[in-house]
Amino acid sequence: MALAEPGGLLVAAPRSGSGKTVVTLGLLAALKARGLAVAPAKSGPDYIDTAILERAAGRAAVNLDPWAMAPSRLKSLAASHTADADLLLVEGVMGLFDGAADGTGSTGDLAAALGLPLVLVVDAERQGQSIAALVSGFANWRADIRVAGVILNRVASTRHERMLVAALSETGITCLGVIPRDSGLALPERHLGLVLPDEATSFETVVGRAGEVVADYVDLGRVLELAAPLASAEPRPLRLAPLGQRIAIARDRAFAFLYRHMLDDWRAAGAELSFFSPLADEAPAPDADAVFLPGGYPELHGSALSAASNFRAGLLAARDRGALVYGECGGFMVLGEVLFDKAGVPHEMVGLLPVITRIDRPKRTLGYRRLAHQSPLPWPGRLMGHEFHYSSVKQTRLTPLFAATDTLGEPLPPMGAVEGRVMGSYAHVIDAPAMA
Repeated sequence: MALAEPGGLLVAAPRSGSGKTVVTLGLLAALKARGLAVAPAKSGPDYIDTAILERAAGRAAVNLDPWAMAPSRLKSLAASHTADADLLLVEGVMGLFDGAADGTGSTGDLAAALGLPLVLVVDAERQGQSIAALVSGFANWRADIRVAGVILNRVASTRHERMLVAALSETGITCLGVIPRDSGLALPERHLGLVLPDEATSFETVVGRAGEVVADYVDLGRVLELAAPLASAEPRPLRLAPLGQRIAIARDRAFAFLYRHMLDDWRAAGAELSFFSPLADEAPAPDADAVFLPGGYPELHGSALSAASNFRAGLLAARDRGALVYGECGGFMVLGEVLFDKAGVPHEMVGLLPVITRIDRPKRTLGYRRLAHQSPLPWPGRLMGHEFHYSSVKQTRLTPLFAATDTLGEPLPPMGAVEGRVMGSYAHVIDAPAMA
């Protein structure tokens, strides 16, 4: 089973909860078992789904974000990511046409930008012949996308299957497979959503089971036939310059939210990247001229981070020698003075920014952000990012890092703090707009 040239497909659904993540994992596992090199990707800004896809595929995964990235950026990323693979398999986000509040950034927008066909995963539970109207509606809603096939999920019985397939035959859209209900096809969750794959003891079992189910109930040959060629790779525009020439990056369970496209851009620009684990009480490289603390779950590791004296000393030394120190979301929390965990227990943090964060009074903040700044960050003055957290920060009198608006242009409170060359905020920066 092989493709003459690399192709691409997007896996989408009418709504969240239809099973597209598990079906995508099953496709990755089943195709990998047949000797295909499948390059996984995720539509939108989600870090955890990308980590899950990467673990299942045994290959790097990237985020392709049609709200934050220009079409040229998306095409370049997709092509370069698939250069040594047989297939690009992209998992969509939410429902096919669900995007930001301004109506953009959906999986449908990504499919249109890349010119790739869609496989629609439909939850058939409690559905009969009406499924044909549902599928037909999604397939015909926009002229610039193509729903090339359907996978029916959570089908109750053989009789149910026959009813659904007969109804779908009237739509002219290929039914690629019918997956029965299976309680073993569920990923574990934690207080803020899905767990990272290396934290779930059942992860490999679920992926293995998903691969077996997809191999048994989905026509993989027909799936591959639907893949469309990718646009040829163009030179990737560098929109986010490296934070420094020698960048030390925190990376472990507390600091896991890194965008691969950003790291690849920095390497391509000649920056030297090193990694260290604050949870193992490691300090950033002593010659680093920039330190990056990405997002993650520091609130789950408050005691370990509070006791990490080498880590704290290394950050203070970086600050004192004039290195740029930048934290995003969880990294921003750790740069502060105190973090209150879910139980309300305070943990002393690094103390480079006079802020206090707490997650014992959870309130979800979620959404894309347009950001503007005049800071030491070596990036354009306008940026595209997103925000997703349950913790809150005590306001400071420091200069905010970002002025922010939502996708509708409505102003939001200033974000983050800057003190000299130390700075951070809750925003995860994705890219800079094409005009910057």
